[in-house]
Amino acid sequence: MYSEWASLSAQITANSCGAQCFSVLNKFPASAGREVVVSVVKQLGTNLGITQNAEPSHLVKDEEVKWCMDVICFGLSLPLQEHETIKDCVNVYCEWLTALHPQPRISVPKPICEDANLYARQIINHFHNLFVPRQGESADTIKRQAVLCHRVLRTLQQTAQISQLMDRQTWDTLLLFLLAINEILLAPPTVKDDVGDQLCERVLSVLFEVWLLACVRSFPSPSMWKTLQESCAMWRHRVALVDQWNRVNLALTARLLEFSYGPAFPQLKNADEDNQLIPIGMSNDCVAQTWYRFLRMIGNPTALCSPHLISKSSHFVQWALTHEKGAETHQHPCLQQLPQIFLNAMKGISSQVDAFLALPLTSMGAGVELAVARPKCNSILHVFHEWLFEAAHIGGDTWRQNRKKQACEASKRPSSMIMEHRKGSISLSQPNSLNDPQSLPPTLTIDKYESGRAEAIGTLCKIFCAKKTGEEILPVYLARFYMALQQCLKITESRECDETLASILLHSSDLFRLDLDGINVLLPGFIAALEIVLPDKDLKLKTQSMVFNRTELRRSAINILLSIMVLPLHYQTLPIRDLTSETSEKMYTFIQLKSRLMNILMNALQVETDAQNTHMLLGGLLLCVQDAVTFEETELGGGNASLSHNSSGVQHHEANLLSSACSERSASLVSAGTASLGGQTTATMGAGSGSIRDTASAHDYPSLTISDDMSFEFGQELEGVTTYDNAHALFVRATYLVCHRLISSWKTDLNVSLAALELLSGLARLHIRETDALECKRAVKWICDYICYQCSRPPPAHSKDLHSTIVAAFQCTAAWLMQHPYLLQDKDCLQTVLEVVELGISGTKSQTKGTDIPKFKDEKELKPASMRVRDAAENLLTIILEQVGYFPSECGPESISSLLDELALMKHCNSMVPAAAASSEQAIAKFKYFVTENSTILALLEEPLGNDQDPQPTVTLLIRGPFGRHAWTMQLRHLPRSKSGIKYHAVNPGRPIPMNDVTQRPECEQKNFPDGVDKVQPCVADYSIPTIEQMREQYGAASIRELEAMLETQSIHEKLAWAEADTSADSLSHGQECVPPAVCHEFHAARLFLSHFGFLGFETRNPHNPAEALGNPPQRPLIVLDTKSTAFAADLERLDKLSARTHDTVYVFYVKSGQTSAQQIIGNMSEEQSAGHDPHFASMLQTLGWPVQVTEHSGWTGFAHNSWSLKGTPEEQQLKINTAANELNYNGSQRVLYWADVSSEIAFVVPTTWNLRHNSDTGGDGASISSADQIGTSNVWARGEADGMSGLAKSKSRNLSLELDTHNRREPGAKEPVPPTRRKGNVTKPTLLAQAPAKIFLVWLESYEDYLNFPLEDVLAYTRTGEELHTLQLPRATDCHVIFVHSLLSGLLRVKLQGPPGRMSFATPLVDGMVLSRRVVGNLVRQTALNISRRRRLDNDNYQPPHVRRRLKVQDIVQKYKMDLSEAELLAHLFQRAI
Repeated sequence: MYSEWASLSAQITANSCGAQCFSVLNKFPASAGREVVVSVVKQLGTNLGITQNAEPSHLVKDEEVKWCMDVICFGLSLPLQEHETIKDCVNVYCEWLTALHPQPRISVPKPICEDANLYARQIINHFHNLFVPRQGESADTIKRQAVLCHRVLRTLQQTAQISQLMDRQTWDTLLLFLLAINEILLAPPTVKDDVGDQLCERVLSVLFEVWLLACVRSFPSPSMWKTLQESCAMWRHRVALVDQWNRVNLALTARLLEFSYGPAFPQLKNADEDNQLIPIGMSNDCVAQTWYRFLRMIGNPTALCSPHLISKSSHFVQWALTHEKGAETHQHPCLQQLPQIFLNAMKGISSQVDAFLALPLTSMGAGVELAVARPKCNSILHVFHEWLFEAAHIGGDTWRQNRKKQACEASKRPSSMIMEHRKGSISLSQPNSLNDPQSLPPTLTIDKYESGRAEAIGTLCKIFCAKKTGEEILPVYLARFYMALQQCLKITESRECDETLASILLHSSDLFRLDLDGINVLLPGFIAALEIVLPDKDLKLKTQSMVFNRTELRRSAINILLSIMVLPLHYQTLPIRDLTSETSEKMYTFIQLKSRLMNILMNALQVETDAQNTHMLLGGLLLCVQDAVTFEETELGGGNASLSHNSSGVQHHEANLLSSACSERSASLVSAGTASLGGQTTATMGAGSGSIRDTASAHDYPSLTISDDMSFEFGQELEGVTTYDNAHALFVRATYLVCHRLISSWKTDLNVSLAALELLSGLARLHIRETDALECKRAVKWICDYICYQCSRPPPAHSKDLHSTIVAAFQCTAAWLMQHPYLLQDKDCLQTVLEVVELGISGTKSQTKGTDIPKFKDEKELKPASMRVRDAAENLLTIILEQVGYFPSECGPESISSLLDELALMKHCNSMVPAAAASSEQAIAKFKYFVTENSTILALLEEPLGNDQDPQPTVTLLIRGPFGRHAWTMQLRHLPRSKSGIKYHAVNPGRPIPMNDVTQRPECEQKNFPDGVDKVQPCVADYSIPTIEQMREQYGAASIRELEAMLETQSIHEKLAWAEADTSADSLSHGQECVPPAVCHEFHAARLFLSHFGFLGFETRNPHNPAEALGNPPQRPLIVLDTKSTAFAADLERLDKLSARTHDTVYVFYVKSGQTSAQQIIGNMSEEQSAGHDPHFASMLQTLGWPVQVTEHSGWTGFAHNSWSLKGTPEEQQLKINTAANELNYNGSQRVLYWADVSSEIAFVVPTTWNLRHNSDTGGDGASISSADQIGTSNVWARGEADGMSGLAKSKSRNLSLELDTHNRREPGAKEPVPPTRRKGNVTKPTLLAQAPAKIFLVWLESYEDYLNFPLEDVLAYTRTGEELHTLQLPRATDCHVIFVHSLLSGLLRVKLQGPPGRMSFATPLVDGMVLSRRVVGNLVRQTALNISRRRRLDNDNYQPPHVRRRLKVQDIVQKYKMDLSEAELLAHLFQRAI
């Protein structure tokens, strides 16, 4: 930079020598000069005001002043034993220098005040004598010299700061003086505790600070800058030089950033004293010029790695020549500091790079947000690339080859003396010795510089990881960076982790998710590095002196792993070329690396102890298994049997990606055939396979084979990896590993347990062939064991977190049973699950061991772990009894309840004309309502429906319970339908024809007693019946006569009656044919149903128990509801609007590059703007859920006012569908994306401007009557997460258990247990502690950096569901969870998660920074959104599950409408007809 400018080094040398020759006293003996100095200086010192009041100087002429200065100059060079004299000399000169101050001291001679600059230059030059090191002085005298030097430096610095008189010549003199004293003190080899060692840091700081002042007052000339650069090169063996250089550079960089990037750019935080280094008033241009010159001041820092270069100066040569045993210059002990100096220099450069990237100085590079306005990578590399790239190669193969090449060239030249370019000194080292590593001491071998090398390569990684979306980096930089990384990633035979490897991993978290051209050539090297760090519990370190956080190192390594997991299946057989080898021997293909990645992941998960790292690994594991399963289904032909009906035969992958709960599982053999590179091959089925979809599953056809026309190479590679890495193998390994660690290590950590259970739930939903039944059974057994262990922990361990894990485990068990219903056919599995359910509900098992006598439920005391645990166990029990194997019903997954209500049923009833069926109140009047178990409402209709012609006792039943609404129709039949249907309607056969033959009856005398009865001797018993005579004697003759008269009268009446009958028309003589009575259509079917099903069992009551007395209506098994109230229908509708499932809403946004306003983002979904979207965005939308028409949808729609309601007639629906056929958006106005399983619903809404208008239009009453109750529970999440499905049909439901709360029903005489208590929640009034519902956003980013400016607060207005009106706290931006998805050029997707801080904020499977394939993004986003909501509900103390809210609502209805009827009144009520 200064090659054409002359150096001032010679002038510095001249001034140094001249200062010692200036005084005439040098001509006299030393003793004489000393006496003169002592006399003169002592007199001058008395006038300074130190010991007495200052007086004006008597020196009034220039000659007088010059003579005194001649004396003082000599005095400054006296031996240090004359400390007092030297001190007086220093005091005089320091006082006289105040002539340059705005207010000079009174003792300053007049001539000096009149020409201050001239005398100041002389004084400054004379000070040189003070700083000259004295040989052979003691440590005490050296310290005294240092004190005086400090005084002089302080005075000079103060003068430079406050003087307004200094001219340019004086500034140059001052700077040259500072360079000279630094030269004389710092250029020699360091000797501990000499004056140079003591003053080193001080003289350097003064030099740099005064130099910065000079840049403002009198900018140094290029020659001066060149001299500074040359001088610094001679001081590089001093640690303080690099430290002070770093200090000044950071201070200048902070000022440079302020005006270069504006106030919005993050400020570089330095120490306060460092910020004061930059003088006030330094212009921006001056800052930029000074910054660049100071940056280049010490030359290339990599020269510090060459002791031969650092020790070339004459001072080192002099030391080598005078050494007792003879030595080389590079063997001086002070050079052992070079590795540390090199490290400090690299740290300084790294700190500057961090400042440009706005990285905190303490950051490790992982998960740190970079400034949006940061400079481009090329700009930073233009400044630092030369140093960083060279430093990164230090000690590497390339560096060694270059050194050998240089040595070889040097050996070809004749030996010659090498003249040092600066001082003309001679080096005795031969040229070939410059590169001879054998001559170096052990402390200076090249491996000792590894710390600095690690810092350099880490800094390079940070620069390249700061690449923005669409930013171009010069190919030459990429090439040099890849070469450096490949050199640094080489693994030694000892397989130890060195500092370089650790630094790369710590700072390369983002390297594989930035679209860097050709980055995948480094994949084998990084995988080898991950194999060193992640699989082993105890990391093997190359040296124990390495300082870093091992947890952070593993976290960064896991981040890298998560960004490369999907690459093998994405690129498949694409080759990875070796940078250093031209042959293809070492060439890998991506698919060959898959097994190594899987092993790293599994082993890392097995040894990981940090909770956050484990969380990340679990997310990555589910990604791998999900990606493998989906890949085999879609790419390898596993799903070819489910081809959609299109002419081209192309399979719609979306159908497979939407793994609904009812979809069939397809075979997952990785060898099932492939659509290889280019997609020209097809998978073939074995003969007779036909259509897999014709059966319930694909398990009957496991023999899928690789197609003959598949690429041969791909087939070979698949054969090599499928044994261990196909979807089946991964599923088994993942299930076993996670279950094992969940039981053994993770059970005490809330977040890890939740993540593991979320992963197991995800694994349950994968479509693996049925040969995995044993693994599935084992998984369910492990989860049940986990629940048992958690429940059995001692009471002090029972906390909210513990119960949250138990609830999550019950939910996980439900997921496994729903997806694998065949598990309930296994006796052991069924018993295990039901025992756990019993444990959750009651707190104990009936049989602790298999040999124990079972304890019946009435004999147990109900002590569940908590009410939350009991609720979860009840939910699982209901799922087992009602849903496993039956979900989804014919109504689809949007329904787990019946779609029929009273109004719908009455429309099909004969007794109700259609015109009268307009209101629900009229329909309800036809029903009788009863409540059983205080939790289930029975609505009974005694009329048969219109399509039933059988005159049988028929009852239509609507059951509203905690788990939904169900419709049943029942008939009482005495014979099967096959035998009884015809006889009821047979024609009357008529009377049989009488027979004319009259049979002759023999005449015989009727005997009342057998013959010979009189011969039997009577006994006492015979006399027990009195005779007539005895009666006459006892009662009197009058009574007997009265009785005889009555008999006679009766005989007369009977004869008259017979005579009248003979003459009547109905007499036998006028016989009529008998006809059967009319068929009875009027039955008290409700009474029959209730009686047959045991609801009228009054006789079971215990008359000795007051609580069960007949006069106590609330304890009856049946409660009658009064339906005459007008509000009853509304309350019933509110109950129907309380969903039996949780519900969530995800809002999807598309952000084009650079957009920051909500209006722009929302406008992207308009029809005219949507054409320019990334086509992958539309594909992702289709994989999130099923498109549904809001007008015909009976589930959650994303809006409270139209969810869970019965829709119009098919004709009306079709009309509405036709009007919406051309709509492409899913904003909720006509269409929405929907997904549901047995326990949750989720709607995906893509907001447009319609959403804002709709929210404002419905702001007052847009939320339907359900919202008040959904929110009116004890928290808004109860509502916000209560899914809805109140009105959904479930025609295949099995017999409902009406005894879900069996603990409320007791046998006579049974011990009454103490029921558990539940935290009471008001079902009609919102609580003051309501928690705002979480908002979940899915944001597609064209430019990744736009996530920093996403207008979260502004888009909230577009995301109203109608439920917010009933909360006390509106959703806040800080409570929102955002899933950002950015499409990479490779076709993969990068994920960024953002959410509120908290223990349970982030759920799996998505992990911040993960890279996904497009085939799994919809599935994983959906699972993550559901898991986020589940975690938030688990973390809410006041949350009540949907079935609990429904139960509380039923109890509220009971309290409002119950009729206190006695037993007789209840029976009488049953015989009354409904209106």
